[in-house]
Amino acid sequence: MTVSERAHELAIVAAQAAADKKAQDIVIIDVGDQLAITDAFLLAAAPNERQVLAIVDAIEEALLDLPEKAKPVRREGERGGRWVLLDYVDVVVHVQHTEEREFYALDRLWKDCPTIPFVERDLARAEAAAGSGE
Repeated sequence: MTVSERAHELAIVAAQAAADKKAQDIVIIDVGDQLAITDAFLLAAAPNERQVLAIVDAIEEALLDLPEKAKPVRREGERGGRWVLLDYVDVVVHVQHTEEREFYALDRLWKDCPTIPFVERDLARAEAAAGSGE
């Protein structure tokens, strides 16, 4: 894995914030060996523009709440709400409308890169409860 500890932390916190807002198809891709400009991509999708923007807002809030606050150095696509890009240097977040996610298929474009495991907090709790017989 080529991502820095900071990039890993940002990606996981951003992914959880997206999951909390019901983002779909959340994937973290380690692109550090392929790109010199960032360590990871976070991909997430939503079925409508309003939800895309809600996910983006949640990610920004979550990363600002970290002890070492993170603010995006660049934001793109917010007006249309179909594909919003947040550039945190170490991590680039792509929140896409479901149609754009399917059409542009960034997952396939970067399929040779490893992914970084992410298990949604609520899903992890449910699996732990099921495993303990609760």
